[in-house]
Amino acid sequence: MQCGLLMKTFVESISAQDSVEAAARLMRDRNIGFLPVRDELSDRVIGTVTDRDIAIRAVAERQAGTIPVAAIMTRDVVACSPSDDLATAEELMGENLVSRIMCIDDDGELVGVISLSDPALMDGSQAAKTLEQVSAREASVYPPVNSSRAPR
Repeated sequence: MQCGLLMKTFVESISAQDSVEAAARLMRDRNIGFLPVRDELSDRVIGTVTDRDIAIRAVAERQAGTIPVAAIMTRDVVACSPSDDLATAEELMGENLVSRIMCIDDDGELVGVISLSDPALMDGSQAAKTLEQVSAREASVYPPVNSSRAPR
């Protein structure tokens, strides 16, 4: 299966210059724990920020919420192409110890994200069913918000 068939195509992202507080609010409002980070000028992905990054690199270090995302983001860009086989994405996740991989097209544009849970949900096993139940519960914790509020 190609990555493009499995990837989530609605992907929130944030600018490297946006504040850590803005990232945390967007994660809260969308019930997500991962944001690709864009360069403000080129709009290209230059890294990622997770809820864990915020907790460990900002809150635990007593950084102000006003610091830019660039100060705490992970600068490694782990990505595959939508045309890559899913096995390639899974291999990259394993090699890089990440639970999400970005899909970037030939023009360098972010077109989707694959989470570690996505392939698991396809196999129909009991573990997949449990994961599906947990994912559904987490998705229903927060109501959807108006996407025009989200920073681009």
